Amino acid sequence: MRPTSSGTRKPYGGTTRGLVLALDVGTTFSGVSYAILEPGEVPKIHGVTRFPGQEHVAGNSKIPSIMYYDQSGEMKAAGAEAENVTTMALAEDEGWVKTELFKLRLRPKTMKLKMNGMRLAPLPRNKTAVDVFGDFLAYLFRCTRSFIVDTHANGPALWNAVEHDIQLVLSHPNGWEGAQQTKMRRAAVYGGLIPDTDEGRSRIRFVTEGEASLHACVLNGLAADNPSGHGFIVADAGGGTLDISSYAIKATAPLVIEEIAPPDCECVFAGSVFVSRRARAYFEEKLKKSKYGTPDSLDHITKRFDETTKRLFRSDKELQFVPFGSPLDKDPTVGIRSGQLKLTGTEVAALFEPSIQAAVASIQAQIEGSGGAVKSVWLVGGFAASPWLFAQLQERLARYGVAVSRPDTQTSKAVADGAIGFYCDHHVSARVSKFMYGVEYLREFDEKDEEHVARRHRLFELPSGPKLLPDAFDCILSRGVKVKESTVFSRKYCTEVTNLSTLSVFEVEIWCYRGGNTIPKWILRNAEHFSTLCHVRADLSPLAGSATAKQGKNGKTYWTIVFNIEIHFGLTEFRARIKWIDNGKTK
Repeated sequence: MRPTSSGTRKPYGGTTRGLVLALDVGTTFSGVSYAILEPGEVPKIHGVTRFPGQEHVAGNSKIPSIMYYDQSGEMKAAGAEAENVTTMALAEDEGWVKTELFKLRLRPKTMKLKMNGMRLAPLPRNKTAVDVFGDFLAYLFRCTRSFIVDTHANGPALWNAVEHDIQLVLSHPNGWEGAQQTKMRRAAVYGGLIPDTDEGRSRIRFVTEGEASLHACVLNGLAADNPSGHGFIVADAGGGTLDISSYAIKATAPLVIEEIAPPDCECVFAGSVFVSRRARAYFEEKLKKSKYGTPDSLDHITKRFDETTKRLFRSDKELQFVPFGSPLDKDPTVGIRSGQLKLTGTEVAALFEPSIQAAVASIQAQIEGSGGAVKSVWLVGGFAASPWLFAQLQERLARYGVAVSRPDTQTSKAVADGAIGFYCDHHVSARVSKFMYGVEYLREFDEKDEEHVARRHRLFELPSGPKLLPDAFDCILSRGVKVKESTVFSRKYCTEVTNLSTLSVFEVEIWCYRGGNTIPKWILRNAEHFSTLCHVRADLSPLAGSATAKQGKNGKTYWTIVFNIEIHFGLTEFRARIKWIDNGKTK
């Protein structure tokens, strides 16, 4: 057993037995952790350590995020089973479609992928990105059910007792927001993990990979070694993204941690898969005149590079070899002898370099964003196991007086374990706002202002008389503000309606601005740095009875409606609501 968060976990306060599952769908590998919630007992974190197709590997807690679909769009194999020889032979004979890196398809539109000229493979027939994600969630869920039923004493009875109220924690990159969380929730419904009801959807919690990794570091006792008040960065280096978050310990008994800089929301696509993509492009160029330059050979050599050279590489001064064939494979003109491709240390280091540079730049920005409070970096995630990445970050960050360390236990499981830690322990009490959030309002027209005059064609008049311009931005929360979980941001607004029936479908759009720290005056609807965060809808028709009719400037009848918009930002999932007073009661 590993140490828990220094014994700070509280006993489970529920009255009936429960189960919480953390499904960590990674770009290249995925895993599941869970805790059985027994009333009055302190929950223990378990990992699913047996998956179909991996029975021969004891204690392996990760499976590849890969699936095969047949021509009609039905999933035929997933995970480790998708990589066995039988499946691959069948796939070739039957013309199955291989689906990988599908998580990257859910990313926000603003996040551009630098894929070295390579593209994401097309989706299977009749499937959307959400469907594919849902199929994989369903597969992980089935594997988890089998593992729990087979592993625990009275496993079948345990599963039957909890299966209609299983709590799920889904982790995602730091830069993902409400739109991506909604897609993941839809995927869970599609995969049959939850029913398509309010009760079903409420069984899902979201946590960023950065915050889940923080909880994993706490589980590993790293918080105990960190002096109170010192800032630290958790860098989760996975297959696809590098997620970076900055925190400081504010209290130790109980442990209270606060975020101290806005998380890096650019979603740095610098994970290990991009080292492999660069390697394949490099091998293609290097071997183009050789018989080993065929697509199949390149795929095989890249796979062997992934499994050996990439994982073990630690020095750019030593020759490197990619073992891929038999002693009979040779082509001295391209450096192939006895079934091995020879590379210089410098060639391999160059494949890592863009990812390392992106990581250093992102960490450097966080150090500056924290006002120099950061003194250490904790490196977790599957890519953290790379000796070269670790040594390079240590060397390049030393000039900022920042120490880099990594937990000694299995870093690749950090997100799934940490997601359960997040559910049970909830150490983070304050988060820092990533962007600016606000709503559209109507600004009174000023004929002396050039900007107003330029927008004159959009001018309209309210029934009560004033001339107004649409698309003005009212900022409710600025970027970089520390927000406690309990904080509510509220603003009062009023609107005039000429038809009371429109109140039944009253809607307010919440906008997000990512263009920096200066509050914009206007919402630019098609600009990249503006996006809709969510729509808040309410049925305000009960107000029709208490609203007083007034006569407008041109004799038209209108009603004034007053309401508040409340936004909860301090949670891992954004929430907003409309509040109004009806006959003296708050609704």
